[in-house]
Parts: sequence; structure tokens; C-alpha cells
Amino acid sequence: MQHDEEMSEAFVTVAGSKIHYQHAGSGHPLLLLHGLVGSSRNWQNNIRFLAQDASVYAVDLFNMGESERVPGLDAGLEATADRIVAFMDALGVEKADIGAHSHGGAVAMMLAARHPQRVRSLVLFAPANPYCDLGKQLIRFYQTRFGVWFARQIPHLPRMLKATALSRMYGDPSRVAEGALEGYITGLHIPGTIDHVLQIVRRWSADMSLLRSMLSRLSGKPTLLIWGDRDRAVGLVSGQQLKQVLPQSSLVVIHGAGHIAFEEMPEICNQTMRDWLLKMPHAAKSAA
Repeated sequence: MQHDEEMSEAFVTVAGSKIHYQHAGSGHPLLLLHGLVGSSRNWQNNIRFLAQDASVYAVDLFNMGESERVPGLDAGLEATADRIVAFMDALGVEKADIGAHSHGGAVAMMLAARHPQRVRSLVLFAPANPYCDLGKQLIRFYQTRFGVWFARQIPHLPRMLKATALSRMYGDPSRVAEGALEGYITGLHIPGTIDHVLQIVRRWSADMSLLRSMLSRLSGKPTLLIWGDRDRAVGLVSGQQLKQVLPQSSLVVIHGAGHIAFEEMPEICNQTMRDWLLKMPHAAKSAA
């Protein structure tokens, strides 16, 4: 199915740094936040479809993608969430639906907890959350001296190894589309990117504890959780626990999909998001 919504790219200055984003469509604002080491490019199979009903902004988070690198920027969840609000302010967006993936999902939950009046609803693809134990060993590894050294080598590793790492994030590696890898590796070569990622990792446990303490603030926020049942990075079991904690949430399981369901099976995910968002005025009223 062809979607001809015009897509534009632009930069906006937020707190003195240039933030890159893609935009398409008109209607109620929908912000898309990528995961760790991702970029707005990860949403290339979703933006135009969603722009049929919404004003879609896919953001390159601070110190990621094509956004400017700012040395020493606070990489914590609270500071990152507050910067998204500053991004919204810069574009004149008063209230938005937030679609987010993985670490971006944790940012989105923190954003809704800290600034509930700015978020109409959440659509979270396998959001990083306090109930997931899968990544703990990896997080610990990247907190060691050797782990930090290894992280700094990642941009220079052979493309083949990076392609293999990405394919492990899919339920079926044959579904990795042409060009998908670029959405994850292009920004890695920009000085400052790995430093920022390591800052996020360093604070991971503290940020997850903080997020856990804030989840009760989301009890009235309409939330759609979307999970692949082959997710090796953020387990479906943690999604089921998250659903228990968020009374206004629904959980949709995409069979056969891995950690990046919206990229791996865009048609199913796009339709699921769109159908749910179109019902949102009623959900928002009942939650008010």
C-alpha cells in the first residue's frame, strides 16, 4: 500500500544544541523515540503510514543520530525526558501521543510520569523497564574497564559483525531490510556517541529503580504495549508484569517478532498503532 505523505527533515535548536527530526502529516502530534544506539531512521517504514492521521515527528535523541553531540550532557532518564519536553516546546507541540522503543520507551514513561499534561497516550514497543533481567549481565559488562574499552571499538568493528548483532534483535533474521543497519551504525562514528551510550549504561540500575518508583503516576495514562514473542533483549514476561502495574494498558503480542517489531513487521505494527490511536479520544476521556 502506497502512502504519499510528504516527509521533511529539519533541525531545531533545543537548549543550545541542534536536534534533527523527520516530520510528515498533520493532525494530532505523534512523537517517535528510538532506542539505544538507534535513530529516527529506524521508523522509516512507519512514519508515512502513521502520518495519514497524525502529525508525526521522528526524533534523533540528544547526542544520537544526526543530532548535535554535546559533551557531558546528562544522560539520565529524567534529564532526557525533560529535554523531549523542551523539544516539544521548541516546535510548539503542547500535547502528543508518544510512540517509543526500548530505551526510548523508558524515556517515554519517565516523560509521562514527570509531565503528564504533555502526553495524551503511550505506544511502547518492548520498552526497557524495571521488571526485565535479560540485559543485566550485558549492562554489568559495559560497566567494567574492559567493557568500556570494547564499547569504544564497536564503531570500528567489521560491518558483518554489526549486521549479525542486528539480526539477533529480529525474530527472523531474513526480515532485516536493506538499509536497516544504517539506522543503527551511522551515528556510532560521530565522536561523543559512545560516551553518551556509556553514560546511559552507567546509570541503568539507578534509572530503572527511579522509573519503578514513578510508574504509579502512569495509572491513568492510556498505554499500548507491543511486544514480539521472540524478544531476546527485553523479555515478554517483563511486558506482562508492566501490564499488571499500568491499569490503563493493553498488551499486544506480535508472534514471530523479535525486539524491533515495528521494523521487522511494520504492516502489522502500523495497523495496530493506528487502530488504537484512532480510538484514543474515547480512551482519553474515560481516563480523565
